[in-house]
Amino acid sequence: MSERQLSIAPRRILMLKGHSAGVGDLLRSSAAWRGLRDAWPAATLHLLFLTRDPGAAAEELIRQHHLLRSFDVVDKRTRTLADWRRFLREARAAADRVRPDLVIDFEPNGLRTSALAAWLRWRHGAKTVGIATQPGRGWFYRLAAVAPPKFAAARQLSWPLEYTNRDFVALSALGLERAGRAIELRETEAGRAFRLALRARHDLPETAPLLGLNIGCGTPDAVNKRPNLRLLSELVGALQRERGLTLVLTGAPFERAVNAEFLQLHGAHSGTPVIDLAGQTSLLELVGAINACELFLSSDSGPFHMAVALGVPALGIFNWDNWPHYHHDRWVRCRVAPTPDDLPALREAARELLALNRRDPAPAGVVGG
Repeated sequence: MSERQLSIAPRRILMLKGHSAGVGDLLRSSAAWRGLRDAWPAATLHLLFLTRDPGAAAEELIRQHHLLRSFDVVDKRTRTLADWRRFLREARAAADRVRPDLVIDFEPNGLRTSALAAWLRWRHGAKTVGIATQPGRGWFYRLAAVAPPKFAAARQLSWPLEYTNRDFVALSALGLERAGRAIELRETEAGRAFRLALRARHDLPETAPLLGLNIGCGTPDAVNKRPNLRLLSELVGALQRERGLTLVLTGAPFERAVNAEFLQLHGAHSGTPVIDLAGQTSLLELVGAINACELFLSSDSGPFHMAVALGVPALGIFNWDNWPHYHHDRWVRCRVAPTPDDLPALREAARELLALNRRDPAPAGVVGG
């Protein structure tokens, strides 16, 4: 179906993205990458990411993603003519390294990526795919998908679209559907080394079950998403007493304070082992720490999406119904739980996930596509 639309199977696919540089935002696209790899196994995938936040921590993680052959980042802030020249120079250099025969613009709005796609069609003779959100935007592409609301209505999907579904709007122009694909992440050698060292450092055997917790939400704009600390303490304490779990706290350097606040509150459960890794891991090492866990509890944060992508049983704890951010895989539960009164529902969800009995948490780690 897709090959008929393109006449010939692509060999080098360049994907254009221009949104937030957050870990979760980027990982959400991996289900679409898998869809492309399933359709054309011999093709290589290349991501050209346009951002206002170059140098974000997520770049290290995505650069080693197993589905991508290359990942280039271009600063899209263009206030002056010099900025535009720099932007075009960097975008051209990245595209020339790939020499794409198919360019997919995943962005539903804006002129920057659509114009870039049209330019690459001229420069490399590439077929171009995009989204005809506004009248006339489809003229930039050889194949254009319908606007996202029409895409959702045709598939009886809720609106606004769940984030992972959004990249499949553009892919629908190629006849590709999500078909239940989950987001993906694999443990690299750096993650595996950290996971093994973590157990050795704390004298934990491979069979010792670990409970991961990412409180997160350490930036001012995200504090309202942070779960209730007393609720977390009661949930973690109950699970530790029931299962003999060692708690592994994760977090960025600026989240050390909230972890310390949690641990002070959690002192009521003294005697239960705790490992605090806040500020002690790179994102690649964090993959290994999460991958070691039998269950991962988290706020709506990057590590939550990392756990989901790794296939680690994950319980996402939300302060309000934010369903576009949810995942619906069998190893995931998303619960709205703003107060300690919500403990029973969280305990039930955690028990369901622990019943999956994840004994070998480490898939074979490979780097590159």
